[in-house]
Amino acid sequence: MVSAGWFFLAAMIAAYGVANLLQAIAAARTTAHHTFDPGLLLRLAGQRTYLCGVGCQTLGFVLAFLARRDLPLFLVQASVAAGLGVTAILGVVLLKWTLPRAEVALLGLLGLGITALVMSARPAHARQLGVAGIVGLAVAAVLIGVLGYLAARIPGVAGSVALGSLAGVGFSAAAIAARPLTAEHGVTGYLSSPLLYLLLAHSVIGQMLLGLAMQRGSTTAAVAAMDAAGAVPAAIVGLLLLGDQIQPGRTWLATTGFLVTLAAVLGLTRYAEPQHHHAASAAATVAPGVAAAPASGRR
Repeated sequence: MVSAGWFFLAAMIAAYGVANLLQAIAAARTTAHHTFDPGLLLRLAGQRTYLCGVGCQTLGFVLAFLARRDLPLFLVQASVAAGLGVTAILGVVLLKWTLPRAEVALLGLLGLGITALVMSARPAHARQLGVAGIVGLAVAAVLIGVLGYLAARIPGVAGSVALGSLAGVGFSAAAIAARPLTAEHGVTGYLSSPLLYLLLAHSVIGQMLLGLAMQRGSTTAAVAAMDAAGAVPAAIVGLLLLGDQIQPGRTWLATTGFLVTLAAVLGLTRYAEPQHHHAASAAATVAPGVAAAPASGRR
């Protein structure tokens, strides 16, 4: 019997791709921030476009949660990066972006890497995370917040990469908390588990950092950095501690697919270009986004 996780995985990729696009448009229309200010989320929330993007991201989050019930973290987290391909296609079709050839090639490479991971993954239920793991996730939330406060001062594409990477680590920690949480039964089981609150804390921190990253220069760079940084910790913890499995005899394929995927998303942080300019100030500060701002009309 085919696991329902495969359906949830495909739907998750589409939802995250749309979410990236909508949130990038909203971030470009919001006054640029250069500090780790929670007020950014409130300002973004005043835009219907951003709220729609968050809605799609929430849907993607739920779908990812459901996919993690059976599928290994190395597959689910790496597949989040495939949303970049959906975002790029939508940008070209709807917003008339012009993608550099290097970026198109890297997106194709990303697709090959994800395909290899799909072929090598073996559905299995997760093992529980011990007390040490729970404490580690709590400490990680504090550390990511402190580093995010410092990284928020970095301008341009470098800031997109730094903040996006920290957002990815936050979302990776949320995924690690979510994998064993899927084994809980009933509302009481979920509400009594510390993993639920760690999942929420890391998700909020990651969302805030991603919003800041998208204001710095390139949404492609921000999201690619997020996906690269988010895939590695989850893959390692999943395989070592949570019982993630690979199809017999396909370890080489899983390793190759993971490395190809990682190389593609890292390449996207290198070749990504700013997609639109921030129009909120007369200084025309470069803003990040995979979506061309209405004024510019092109990537």
